[in-house]
Amino acid sequence: MSSLRRLRTMVSPRSLRSQLLSRSLFILAVLLILIGGLQYVLMINFLYKNQAESMGAQILRFPREMLEQMELYPYHPTDSANPNSQANSTSPINPANPGNSDTNASSGKSKRGPFLFLPDTSLAIIKSDGGFLNRSDQSGLPAPQLSSEQYKSIRDNHREERPGQYRIVKDDNGNEQLIVFRPLSGPGAWNDIVQLGVLAAPLKSVALRQLFIFICLAILALLGGLLLYLPVLKRTLKPLDQMVRTVEEINAGNLDHRFPASLGQTEIDRLAASFNGMLERLECSFKSEREAKEQMRRFIADASHELRTPLTSIHGFLEVLLRGAAERPDQLYPALNSMLGESKRMKKLVEDLLMLAKLDRTPVVQRSDVLLDALIFEMEPHLRILAGERTVSFHLEPQLHAMCDSDKIKQVVLNLFHNAVQHTDPASGMIRITLSSQNKHAIIAIEDNGAGITGEHLPHIFERFYRSDTSRARKHGGFGLGLSITQSILSAHGGEIRVKSQHGQGSTFEVSLPSL
Repeated sequence: MSSLRRLRTMVSPRSLRSQLLSRSLFILAVLLILIGGLQYVLMINFLYKNQAESMGAQILRFPREMLEQMELYPYHPTDSANPNSQANSTSPINPANPGNSDTNASSGKSKRGPFLFLPDTSLAIIKSDGGFLNRSDQSGLPAPQLSSEQYKSIRDNHREERPGQYRIVKDDNGNEQLIVFRPLSGPGAWNDIVQLGVLAAPLKSVALRQLFIFICLAILALLGGLLLYLPVLKRTLKPLDQMVRTVEEINAGNLDHRFPASLGQTEIDRLAASFNGMLERLECSFKSEREAKEQMRRFIADASHELRTPLTSIHGFLEVLLRGAAERPDQLYPALNSMLGESKRMKKLVEDLLMLAKLDRTPVVQRSDVLLDALIFEMEPHLRILAGERTVSFHLEPQLHAMCDSDKIKQVVLNLFHNAVQHTDPASGMIRITLSSQNKHAIIAIEDNGAGITGEHLPHIFERFYRSDTSRARKHGGFGLGLSITQSILSAHGGEIRVKSQHGQGSTFEVSLPSL
């Protein structure tokens, strides 16, 4: 397994530097191979075309009389089989004195043989009747013979000279030859065709030699690229290495670390910005978690303290009763009333805690179309009883609807009104309740002329168990949960609560609910 893993690592390296290096060199090698193949094809085509143009020009330089005198010896099918025939004669034609050859031929004293060419050249004449005269089988290469259909196609498609046109065919010896065709009697007459050919192997050898040189240079280029690419790649990945070191230094205790905003590379800068954003979110989350833990610790401590106070009171009264006060009516009934009051406080505290837990867990309310002015008018008798001798006024906009839970909204109004009652004078206190609409929201405002709230307490009044005036809250039985419950109910309805207060000038709590 270890050897297989090492082999897999060598084939597919896990290091980013190794992957970039190997893949870049692979792409460069593929490009060089494609360029080399294309260069070979273009080179061989260029050499073939250039050779074909040279051979076409060579045919045109032959004396026309010489080519025409070749036609004086008509093609006989038996010539190739008769060793004494004129077509297969070994006597060469003298290019300097072709007429002498004709005289010798007509007198019968000598016979004309095939015309002499260079050893690596083939020559043939294709007659209009389909006859094929090989003029170089004894002094040069054997001329390759095409089919009758191919020669017919050449006559049909080559009505005028086209320099550079060629074909690659194999002769009887299996050698590839580059052959060109020209008319025997002139550019416009393609009845008789002159076929000239040379070996293609030397031309291929030149192209292969060029390809070999290119391959050697490409290998040197790859090796040079490898040596030069390693330091460049190391320098290029240096910002990424810095980010790795920074990430290794970060833990839950030092989330305030940040990556440099500009490292000189767009992708790395974007990655650094993303990491910085992630670190900010993590820092906020850890901060929120610490604050939540602190609030929970304080919540548990406050709840335990609030429960312990009535329990201690009830326990004390029970001890008094057990010592004989139960037999004295003047001590029994005050003790029982005190115990009843403390049990009510405990019940209210437990109910508030259960409601907060429910709102935190599943803040879902049963909404219906509620007429808010009718709902507040329905609460008016109860509110006036709670106010006592305080002055209470109502200013309600009629026919204002909202989708809400009527019982929960009643509790919101009751909590805010009870808070106003607690912080106003029993004789001179004034409480005003208004209902209005603003920007498709219903606004319920409860204003009082109490002592108000100082600026240092305003940010904390919606925290659980928080009391701006501890002595007054304890006197009236408050736990500091009313405003927290109110805020949770409104959040479940998609609403919000705001407070405006100034010390010594009263307070105003505004409730905003989406209206219909």
